[in-house]
Amino acid sequence: MQKQILIVGAGFAGMWAALSAARLADKNQQHIDITVIAPQPELRVRPRFYENAVQTLVAPLQPLFDVTGIRFLQGHVEQILPGSHEVSWQDTNGENHLHRYDRLVLASGSHVNRDAVSGAAEHAFDLDQLESAAVLEQHIKDLALQPESEARNTVVVCGGGFTGIEMALELPSRLRNILGADAKTRVVVVERSAQPGGRWSQALRDVIIDASAELGVEWLVNAEVESVDAAGVTLKDGQVIASQTVIWTVGVQASDLTAQINAPRDRQGRLHVNKNLQVLGHEDIYATGDVAYAATDDKGNHALMTCQHAILLGKFAGNNAAANLLNVAPLPYRQEMYVTCLDLGAWGAVYTEGWDQQVKLTREEAKKLKMSIVSELIYPPKADRAVAFEIADPLAPFV
Repeated sequence: MQKQILIVGAGFAGMWAALSAARLADKNQQHIDITVIAPQPELRVRPRFYENAVQTLVAPLQPLFDVTGIRFLQGHVEQILPGSHEVSWQDTNGENHLHRYDRLVLASGSHVNRDAVSGAAEHAFDLDQLESAAVLEQHIKDLALQPESEARNTVVVCGGGFTGIEMALELPSRLRNILGADAKTRVVVVERSAQPGGRWSQALRDVIIDASAELGVEWLVNAEVESVDAAGVTLKDGQVIASQTVIWTVGVQASDLTAQINAPRDRQGRLHVNKNLQVLGHEDIYATGDVAYAATDDKGNHALMTCQHAILLGKFAGNNAAANLLNVAPLPYRQEMYVTCLDLGAWGAVYTEGWDQQVKLTREEAKKLKMSIVSELIYPPKADRAVAFEIADPLAPFV
């Protein structure tokens, strides 16, 4: 019976894990059955979901899988059964199946958890998935159909992380285009830190503060949301902000599937992995992307829930799962270079290098780089076997 690698998820980590595993099998002239189970055979470009036309931000994967010999099953995994080396999954018709594996690569991603705050699940919007981002985009367009009011013209972004910042600084120009240049719009970021970008370097914070001020984006710092309702947001200090548009960007958690594996997890639900990305205590299960708590270097840094880390984590996880079956030496995951490229709306962007976030480019120079990254670098390779395998090499040049 052919050896089976099963990959759960077709996001950045899952797609690259599949290609990397197929590459190594091809290089060693051996055959391994590589199967991906995911809701759709497409890469959804999640880092761009703050943009307009969100429904177009997808890339088909079936042609790529076809030329590289990867099998795709459309559906979702409901249960992981490590004892029997199987997963239970449900197809698009609602029928349940079991799929055996010799090596499992868990790349099932993450989601925003809105349950911790009263009313957030019912009344807040998010950019978490393509469907929810599309709902938000349509809602913002439909504000023009609503009567003029402070609540209509006010958008509250809950959370000042990278997603919250990119959304907030995109909004002033978008609201003007929808509501008119003379509309008295207001964009407010609610952030629990003591200052905007409080968890980052002073240089990066200064850029975020300057861009926000120039675009008129307000920050409420040292602030936390108590509740969300149809009228807006109530903060823990009692302040009420009237708004028809509350956007939730905090509380990201790893896929619930991680809880089905008896192994250590961090506070975001990510599985602790060794240097080869094997889940601790489960040598036949690899975790990658947003479900992996993985050291990037020997300095105490760990991979973040970003596509920058997911892409390379996926390449290493797929390679190492295949290497384990082929009796080939694995490649320990390393990703010492860390960069950020943050879109700051009409102001431009900012690009930093290193975990200490040294600012290297700002405004239009950084914006050009940002557009190149999100429209080219992070997209799947073309459906060409040789090209795909070349890029899928974990040691190929990347950020």
